[in-house]
Amino acid sequence: MSGKTISQLTIGDRAEARRAFTAEDVLAFAQLTGDKNPAHLDEAYASTTMFKTRIAHGMLVAGLFSALLGMELPGLGTIYTGQTLKFTKPVYLNETITASITVKDINVERGRVVFDCLAVNDKGETVIVGEATVMPPRDQKKEDA
Repeated sequence: MSGKTISQLTIGDRAEARRAFTAEDVLAFAQLTGDKNPAHLDEAYASTTMFKTRIAHGMLVAGLFSALLGMELPGLGTIYTGQTLKFTKPVYLNETITASITVKDINVERGRVVFDCLAVNDKGETVIVGEATVMPPRDQKKEDA
């Protein structure tokens, strides 16, 4: 497994991942982060909300972007430097989400790449939209002979 260097990336390069978040995933995230909002953990409480049932944490779902950036594109050696997110629809437990990242801008001089981030549910509805900025690995410098 290896990462792409900044010079190996082009505008429009894309990667995606699909995942459904289970009750166990949501509980584990709540325990790790301390975000124990009952909208995520308590079905009785969640039934009184506008969503009518439990929903996954938005940041848990957004974690798919981090996984794609760090493991797929650019991949290993990438440093995350920024992220914007807009949560547009709830993600329900066991709903399949497709997260994608697409290279939007490359600034070789600054060593930064901007990605459009999009997550959609199995109905094709956007659940998260945003932008990530990363520092991919730089090109390997050739040693002087």
